[in-house]
Amino acid sequence: MSGHGHTHGHHHHPGVDPLGAAPPSAGRRLLATLAFTGTIMVAEVVGGLWSGSLALLADAGHMLTDVLALLVAFAAVTLGALPPDDRRTYGYRRLEIFAALFNGVALVVVSGSILYEAAERWFSPRAIDTGLMSAIAAIGLVANLAGLWLLGGQRGNLNVRAAFLHLLGDTLSSVGVLLAAGVIALTGWSRLDAVVSLGIAVVIVVTSVSLLREVIDVLLEAAPRGIATDEVRRTLCAVDGVAGVFDLHIWSITSGLPALSAHVVVDGPTVDRDRLLLGLQAVLLDRFHIRHATIQLEAEAHGDCYCAQLRAGGDRRPAGIV
Repeated sequence: MSGHGHTHGHHHHPGVDPLGAAPPSAGRRLLATLAFTGTIMVAEVVGGLWSGSLALLADAGHMLTDVLALLVAFAAVTLGALPPDDRRTYGYRRLEIFAALFNGVALVVVSGSILYEAAERWFSPRAIDTGLMSAIAAIGLVANLAGLWLLGGQRGNLNVRAAFLHLLGDTLSSVGVLLAAGVIALTGWSRLDAVVSLGIAVVIVVTSVSLLREVIDVLLEAAPRGIATDEVRRTLCAVDGVAGVFDLHIWSITSGLPALSAHVVVDGPTVDRDRLLLGLQAVLLDRFHIRHATIQLEAEAHGDCYCAQLRAGGDRRPAGIV
């Protein structure tokens, strides 16, 4: 009868939350950015209605999604800091992923409404107060740059990065509105307002698609970007004392928190299992930054044994693996 060893170990860097919560400063920065963005959004709505500029209203619409994004992001970061319990053993970390999903979908909806209105404005151009349009856009640009500065250092968290992408799109939008106001003032070609609005919508779509792809990967428990599953298999097989690896799974609990589970076949009864486990954990941490790993040590394989296939193909163990 074969023996089984189940071992669950973690390595943590000092000051790092083992469950990957956003740092406390992220919540404070989100709240400050929310105050900036909400104020400018109201100013852009008033200015857009007063000046007749669709581009300014489009920018305000994008800022509305920013306000929602920042509200949801702040709530997710706050709730994500709650400790795990018996039912939610990983805590509330994945709320950040659902918040990012909401933000991405909101971006797509807003871009669709802007495209529709831009098409109408192209065929029915309206008079625009370019002075007011440019003044409000300039204020919005300053606020967006302040928000980018506040959130720039927190982008390792997917939810915070979603809010950052919202603001980045708004910054480009504000630049576009300023340029459009100048050209319209010089040439009188008011259709440029619709063209800039179309460009803003395209920026929104591009940022939202990129964000949604990452969110969907996390929800599907796909291997995190930057971690090649085959490379992890090869690395585990190269550790002395490992005869096989099977049932290897790599996924993300939330952004910046990769997790791994695997069955590792021990290469004979004389192998020191504690030392082997420490070696496996060290390799996963040093090479792949995986801090949350569950490794079950087995006396024999109960599935396809990758290492045997690898060594049969003539691969050699890389130097420096313990």
